[in-house]
Amino acid sequence: MISVSEALDQVFALVSPLATETVPLTSANGRTLSKDVFAKRDQPPFAASAMDGYAIKSVEADPQAMFKVVGESAAGHGFAGILKAGQAVRIFTGAPLPEGADRVIIQEDVDRKGNLITLHNEVDSAHYIRPAGADFKCGDKISAPRILTPNDIALLASMNIADVPVTRRPVVALIATGDELVMPGETPGPDQIIASNNFGLKALFEDHGAEARLIPIARDNVPSLQTAFSLCEDVDLIVTIGGASVGDHDLVAQVAAEMGLEQSFYKVAMRPGKPLMAGHLNGTPMIGLPGNPVSSMVCGHVFIIPALRHLLGFKAEPRHQRRAFLTTDLPKNGGREHYMRSRVEHDKITPFQRQDSALLTVLADANALLIQEIDQSEQAAGTEVSYIPL
Repeated sequence: MISVSEALDQVFALVSPLATETVPLTSANGRTLSKDVFAKRDQPPFAASAMDGYAIKSVEADPQAMFKVVGESAAGHGFAGILKAGQAVRIFTGAPLPEGADRVIIQEDVDRKGNLITLHNEVDSAHYIRPAGADFKCGDKISAPRILTPNDIALLASMNIADVPVTRRPVVALIATGDELVMPGETPGPDQIIASNNFGLKALFEDHGAEARLIPIARDNVPSLQTAFSLCEDVDLIVTIGGASVGDHDLVAQVAAEMGLEQSFYKVAMRPGKPLMAGHLNGTPMIGLPGNPVSSMVCGHVFIIPALRHLLGFKAEPRHQRRAFLTTDLPKNGGREHYMRSRVEHDKITPFQRQDSALLTVLADANALLIQEIDQSEQAAGTEVSYIPL
């Protein structure tokens, strides 16, 4: 067995960032920015009013000063003239500041009669002007790689970027294996169960930027597995589920080897998830996950998500870990790194009592994987520990 760290390094060696494609801004949300982009204009492109009020020369803003209103500046319709002494322009939020003005008096600090305004004895000292380029300037950069959010989309639009360079989505083939599996909605036989791992992993991978394809369930025989692998010729990553152990019916490694698999490693010192396999199948990265439901999902978080991020152009690194304080004592750990389903609330973490790798209900209630190192000594309540957020 190799360590989780060693296995992850070998997984990273199997994958490399994918090519860039250009998509319209309307399709860029959730995609990974692959190249730096630069603003094509200043924002705001002109000095603008931050409030509704009157634009004047600040040197004239004396108590009870009177001004003649000579025009109006609204969003999209600025005042065309030049402000002179003793004049004011009615201005609205977001409208261009007239030439010659350098202050906006809010309308609450003004009395108006016809075309004359009089300032109150006390007016707000703020100038209420948004300078040109106060938000960003032409040439300002959004750095890649970056997973684009709705907030980023708004910023890109404001920068006048209509087409966005993004990394092509990694295409992942998911092959669930086993005679015992039937699809959700079907009626299982007395010795069968419903396939769940492939559906959970598909959702997980798509949440992290991939396009996941469900290959038909491969049965525990050579022709069925060969057919499943033959359907994966145009993908960026093959992920098998189950059949990678050493039982009489575990044929994935054998068939993959016969079809050209160059295996990088088999078995990792972790639980759940020991029977993990990885390599290249005719040039395509392949990772074989355990068949137990929790094991496959945990390995998806620990290994596949970092691999997908690297395919999308991010640095090759493990999942980001956070810290929290134990609410209960933990016994000594054994010879495998343990990823314990846990619940984090604020800065406190509570591992679930039941950690069996077949219990999906426990995984569904968890929002963290508490990490116990190999041969970790007993840890008392209050100890700070590391975890991976789910």
